[in-house]
Amino acid sequence: MTGFLATHSPVMSLITLGLNHKTTPLQLREKLAFTPQNLCEALNSLIKVSGVSEAAILSTCNRTELYCALHTDYSTENNPYSLADQRLIEWFSNFHGLSTTELEGHLYVHEHKETIRHAMEVASGLDSMVLGEPQIAGQMKQAYIVANHEGTIGQLLGKLFQHSFSVAKQVRSDTAIGSSPVSVAFAATSLAKQIFGDLNESTAMMIGAGETIELAARHLQSQGIKKIIVANRSHERAERLAQEFDGEAITLQHIADYLHRPDIVIASTASPLPVLGKGTVERALKKRKHAPIFMVDLAVPRDIEPEAGLLDDVYLYTVDDLQDVITENLKNREQAAEQAHEIIDEKVEHYLDWQRSLVAVDVISELRSTAINLSDEVLKKSMKQLLAGQDPEEVLAFMAHTLTNKFLHQPCTALRKAGEQERHDLIQAARRLFIDTGPDNKSN
Repeated sequence: MTGFLATHSPVMSLITLGLNHKTTPLQLREKLAFTPQNLCEALNSLIKVSGVSEAAILSTCNRTELYCALHTDYSTENNPYSLADQRLIEWFSNFHGLSTTELEGHLYVHEHKETIRHAMEVASGLDSMVLGEPQIAGQMKQAYIVANHEGTIGQLLGKLFQHSFSVAKQVRSDTAIGSSPVSVAFAATSLAKQIFGDLNESTAMMIGAGETIELAARHLQSQGIKKIIVANRSHERAERLAQEFDGEAITLQHIADYLHRPDIVIASTASPLPVLGKGTVERALKKRKHAPIFMVDLAVPRDIEPEAGLLDDVYLYTVDDLQDVITENLKNREQAAEQAHEIIDEKVEHYLDWQRSLVAVDVISELRSTAINLSDEVLKKSMKQLLAGQDPEEVLAFMAHTLTNKFLHQPCTALRKAGEQERHDLIQAARRLFIDTGPDNKSN
């Protein structure tokens, strides 16, 4: 029964090494990003770094982070992470073909409890460029799936990621972190929904084919928009974007022929002059029998002549109009973020409680295994005695006596040694575990 009262090594520690939009310019973030093509290779290389026992990599356009669990040898009081930091930085720079000096001032490191907190904040959108944005949770799930598939994630990181997903879900359901639009694309979609209600019967025309237009189209699609028409100077680019939304592509020259169809028009091009004039809008309204059109001009300089907004049945918003909405909504999100941090504070402690319990789980498992082995051993001897015709009462007495002696031999030996060494803590622990069972369990 070796090790019954032995002390156990602490469970492994966590560390995060990363960079994001706050610490690193885009040009360097691009160089340090992992692609779907090299992510698996990177994980299998990272897990081989000395001291690393588990690994996952989160890489998006705004952040690249290594999440690692470390062997206990690399997280002792004599060596608090510094060696692990150094080796991870060297691996990170070498993998991307850069020198460590190029990374100086751009990296951050979170150790154990702060890694737990950081993972939950990232999953909840609290560390994002757009506060509370939901896409990062899906990106973290993908990072978990890939690491799990490659076999580089274990008990500690697996629990951390699952815990973070659960926290993110609670933050979104218990706070208003995601209810207020804080991007112009999202704000435009929200206003459209306020005007038209259900968008299932509405058609939208997207003028332009850049990132903002694409994002707005995705928001509209998520709200169930019936039809999307993409108008762009290049028909090829319009066609490429339209295909993503099962839409229709036209060139800018044909806007006038199609403008009577959409209920929603969102424009964002790089044109130096308006691409949509008041006269064109007026003619479209006549064809629509003056059914209202909601228009959002996100371009600077403007894509839609301001005079178009003076027409009856036209609701025209500019990027400045939306910015007022965004500013107010950002305040709402910041208030919600305070509530989210309170949730995270509690969940960090839950994770730490679970991790601390792992030591007890290991001891319980070893104790049960030892007890079962001893029971099997004594049972076999007792069965042989019964088969040999020995008195059953004598066999039972033998079994009880032998089991008692075998179970207590090692603990008693350890306690005598503890007394000799004045280890009163071990003696008190043994008393608490095996003698002082509490008032509910004391016999009358």
